Amino acid sequence: MSSPDIQHFKYPTGGRNTMQHPYHKTFQSLSPLGILIRFATTPGGYFPLHWHEELELLYPLNGEISLLLAGEKHQIPERTLAVIDPCQVHSTYCPNRTSMFLNIHLSKKLLENYLPDISLRRIHCLPDCTKAPLLPQYRELCGFAEKLVLLYIKDTPVFMMEAEGIVLQLMAHLFRNFSMITANLSAPVDIMTMERIRAIITYTEAHFREPVSLDDAAGQLGLGKEAFCRFIKKNMGMTYLNYLNEVRLSHVYRDLQESDASVGEIMAANGFTNQKLFNRTFKKLYGHTPSSVRRCMP
Repeated sequence: MSSPDIQHFKYPTGGRNTMQHPYHKTFQSLSPLGILIRFATTPGGYFPLHWHEELELLYPLNGEISLLLAGEKHQIPERTLAVIDPCQVHSTYCPNRTSMFLNIHLSKKLLENYLPDISLRRIHCLPDCTKAPLLPQYRELCGFAEKLVLLYIKDTPVFMMEAEGIVLQLMAHLFRNFSMITANLSAPVDIMTMERIRAIITYTEAHFREPVSLDDAAGQLGLGKEAFCRFIKKNMGMTYLNYLNEVRLSHVYRDLQESDASVGEIMAANGFTNQKLFNRTFKKLYGHTPSSVRRCMP
């Protein structure tokens, strides 16, 4: 497609071209209005816990995506819409070899222009949580996303003008039917919790290739080891060691697709020192051995 403001990603499957994982992502290519629309094609697999300041809409085009949001797992079937509030820590997993999806990000500044109380609002819009009375409104939301898909296929010169208009209609429908005001969103305890989660995500991203102990990680938050373990389990829905291994495995999966190095070399380069642990955790997360994943690559 030739529309200049749309990003259509196809990651290579051969040669060394390591993709950096944006655990905290600030999107630099938002339009002047504050909207980023992506039709993306990426390798499937696991994208570890991360966060960003923009509101996100996710619309899978070729199969189901698993979303971990606020410690709860949700299934996002093909052609259904999921909405992720700004600054919410989340992860995704796609079992397909290749994942195709529509992804929209909207800046907080744009939302504040229309809804000055946006910081007090929370959106709850997920396909597996939508109650029967709201199903017609939810289907209408998905209809807006489908309009964007059809518009993208047409590839008209005024794509962005039309597309951003559709996105704004979608957002008006979303906030009218799926948002609520919560008075205590800025409570100091909540802010401190989020800051700690973001700090540990950033630390793990920077050090996952190194030996990382619980004491090392707990020290980043100024907590004792036991208090740290309770905090992570409560707020991230898993143990820290499980999270650390999932970050490492996500990089292993990408490297299996993008690197010519051996499985053992890739394992070691991403922080694993125990072959049995590596094989067991990889198969548990992806359902296949590392060697079989590489053999199935095109």
